[in-house]
Amino acid sequence: MADSLKEIILDHREADFPTGVPRRVLVTPVPGKATVCIGPRRSGKTTLLFQLMRRLQSQGVPRQNILYLNFFDDRLRLRIEQAFARFQETGGFPEVAALEPALRVKIHQEYWGAMLFRDLIERHDIAHPRAVADLAHWLADNAASLYSVNRLAGYLKSLGHRVPKAAVSSYLEWFEDAFFLFTVRIFDASLARANANPKKIYCIDHALVRSVSSGILVNAGHLLENLVFAALRRVTSEIFYYKSKAGREVDFIARMPDRSLLAVQVCESLADPRTRQREAMGLRDAMTELDLASGLLVVRDLGPVENDLIPVNGGEIKIVPAWRFLLDLPSPKPLRLG
Repeated sequence: MADSLKEIILDHREADFPTGVPRRVLVTPVPGKATVCIGPRRSGKTTLLFQLMRRLQSQGVPRQNILYLNFFDDRLRLRIEQAFARFQETGGFPEVAALEPALRVKIHQEYWGAMLFRDLIERHDIAHPRAVADLAHWLADNAASLYSVNRLAGYLKSLGHRVPKAAVSSYLEWFEDAFFLFTVRIFDASLARANANPKKIYCIDHALVRSVSSGILVNAGHLLENLVFAALRRVTSEIFYYKSKAGREVDFIARMPDRSLLAVQVCESLADPRTRQREAMGLRDAMTELDLASGLLVVRDLGPVENDLIPVNGGEIKIVPAWRFLLDLPSPKPLRLG
């Protein structure tokens, strides 16, 4: 990465600044602070920065003292994409990041067992440990899918477990308390309606799901959705899914730290125009019904997407690759120790 950065910086040092038509914009920097130029796409922000760089040169600032770095340079994006591909494969647990696949799966399974038996079964003195283990594996197999307590209780009954619905509800709460498996409710002002609707389940780590699930029901799209959930969960605990009046679903409505709502749809690929239309329609519905000016359509990679903006009733849907989505999320609040 360091060599790539050096190459990019040196290349731009040799290049000429395309300054275009002079802008009548007064930029007054504050000593010791960064000056940020914001504005709509294609409005000339980069050209304005080139003009400022040219002005600095005319004031006697040596060219080697002016740093220009384009984060969309393919030599650097490609690096980020490669790093994201590794993260998508290995997950977020530090110990397994550099391990070969078989050992990574083994350690993931050890984590899973420790979470189940130390953080749940032993801690809560659960009378039906096999039922909890079977439930956890079913939830991992169905990551990013809908469930209901009745359905879970029926599933455990089909395996011969006599577990009441109240116990299943407790298990789900304990999973979440252990930062293991998380429940996402539908976005609804009525708590009663939200609790009556099916809920969605996600795991703390998408690669952990791959290591412990049967592989029958989990697909790449569900794993990507789980990855996006975990990223959002680091920023906010207020995460919901949404169903429009027309019955179209949006994967996430997240209430961000500034109390704004972020609508996020996750899709493995938009290569099929029908998929693109379906995913965008769900976001359009949510934006209209929740009065949102924008929405995000997160994809594994942009691929052949011709336009990364879709206009929506005065607003827009922005199509972003997953790595860009992760980088653009606000940082989690710092931990307070002591």
